[in-house]
Amino acid sequence: MKDIFTIIIRLTLACIMAGLVMGTTYIFTSNAKKHNEHVNEQKAMYGLLGYGPANQAPDSMVLHAFYRYIVSHDDLLHLGYLVPLQDKGFSFVTIDLDGNFVAARQVDITGKEAIEEEARHQAIAAVLDEEATIRYADKTIVATNDGRRQAYLLPGAFPGFKTFIHVMLALDPHFTVLGLEVMEHEEDPGLGGEIEKDYFKNQFTGKPYEVLKHLDVTKTPLPDDYRRALEADRTGMSADDVRVIQEQYKDKDIYALTGATISSRAVTNGAKAIVKKFAYRLGILDKVLAQENIAVPF
Repeated sequence: MKDIFTIIIRLTLACIMAGLVMGTTYIFTSNAKKHNEHVNEQKAMYGLLGYGPANQAPDSMVLHAFYRYIVSHDDLLHLGYLVPLQDKGFSFVTIDLDGNFVAARQVDITGKEAIEEEARHQAIAAVLDEEATIRYADKTIVATNDGRRQAYLLPGAFPGFKTFIHVMLALDPHFTVLGLEVMEHEEDPGLGGEIEKDYFKNQFTGKPYEVLKHLDVTKTPLPDDYRRALEADRTGMSADDVRVIQEQYKDKDIYALTGATISSRAVTNGAKAIVKKFAYRLGILDKVLAQENIAVPF
């Protein structure tokens, strides 16, 4: 009997130690993963804006993030935006589905804390009625230079041929596409996986908003001159020549990947939906912020 108790105690201690090791490892790896995702996102955003190791962004450029939520209260649905304030702190601005202002509440959170979803959730919940529930929807990054809007950076995801495709879109203040980066996907290598190649994703660059709203996919073969321009980093084509060719094709549909029309259409429709919804929502948010004199740094 004594031996049995000894074995039980040892097994219990071994399980506790294993749990501690696994828990500690999970915490460190989870934090490392979040850090790497943040670094990759920052790199992609600055890259889409034309900056990198050889061309640093100016000190006057600042990236401001605001976060959209779905707010449910008393069987009513509202949109909630956690926006940074010009002076200090954040405000949670709620708008009804008709685009009318509902409320603005000061939120006690710093910009660094706001990056973490759980910290945001707790800070927002603290200023709402106990019966209200919130669900995170998405975030937008506004790039400003000397306080003037330069670009919008939109992380987004949509269904692909296999699983979800995660992208980052950059738009100028008129919603013309500055660039598209594929952040994560599981499309088939050599087929749908080509969505991450320059000759496909760079087709979106320069598409005006009016063109993007009606953008479709064509199975016509990609013209050779256009492909060379899309792959300028590899072909060595000058920036001036690239601009001339892009201007010729800016009103054209997206040339589908060979044998991967579904993946091509998924990215095209996904990017189109992200931009159209964003432009509509931003118009409403800007109107409410102006009417309520809520000063934001963008």
